[in-house]
Amino acid sequence: MMPWNEIVNFTPIHGLAGGALLGLGAAVLLLFNGRIAGFSGIISSLRVRNNLWKLAFIAGALISGTVLHQALNLPAPESQLPASGLIIAGLLVGFGTRLGNGCTSGHGVCGLSRFSLRSLVAVMVFMASAMATVFVMRHL
Repeated sequence: MMPWNEIVNFTPIHGLAGGALLGLGAAVLLLFNGRIAGFSGIISSLRVRNNLWKLAFIAGALISGTVLHQALNLPAPESQLPASGLIIAGLLVGFGTRLGNGCTSGHGVCGLSRFSLRSLVAVMVFMASAMATVFVMRHL
């Protein structure tokens, strides 16, 4: 079993391709629908009218990831956390995205590309939190 903190077969090409595809998806959504591709905002507004494009965007993200996972014959994701820990982590992420008025895709991809100062601050907080978490988990 691979430890949770190791990246398997990572190359800069994978990161570049993933980032380019995420940026392309965000650009297409903005171009054709005039909307920002922030997943937390899309999911939290599902109860409001005009849900078809939101459901299509979320389904496309889930389906494309699943298809790519199968096409590349990648191993099943593993976690050393129990299901309850994953649920708590998911709820904390949801709380954080509401507190920060957006998620990494909304602020990091779309907000920074629009030169939003609020998004720049949010991304700096995301990164500092991630660095602190890695330090605590690996060194303390």
